[in-house]
Amino acid sequence: MARVTVEDCIEKLPNRFELVLMAAHRARMISQGAPLTLDRDNDKNPVVALREIGDSTIDVEDLREDYVHSMQKHVEVDEPEESAVPLLLAGNDPDQAEPAPTEQDGQDGYDRMSEDDLLRGLEGLPPAESPGSQRSGY
Repeated sequence: MARVTVEDCIEKLPNRFELVLMAAHRARMISQGAPLTLDRDNDKNPVVALREIGDSTIDVEDLREDYVHSMQKHVEVDEPEESAVPLLLAGNDPDQAEPAPTEQDGQDGYDRMSEDDLLRGLEGLPPAESPGSQRSGY
């Protein structure tokens, strides 16, 4: 039974912190049922993982890529975009639905509003209150 030393593994992964991360990840993979690349020799999973790294029986770059993939919380999936723009509803009445302008009409799909219309719309809103004011109810 050959003992693994840090010096054997440092040649493959020069950063000790990364070595610990990769060995721990490989040990977790072994405990989840990943096939071993060398004999266990009655060693525990972390020792087997270090021996695999030291003997170069596993590819360190593949191990690093698998580790990064396992740490990702959200994997973005490319989905095809819909070519048709959904109908925009004016209010809550579905009978008053107007189709959104398309690119064929020379529009970019957004409603256009003049500056005067925007100012009139903003005048109808209640004034914003600061969190420390007495009118805010806090």
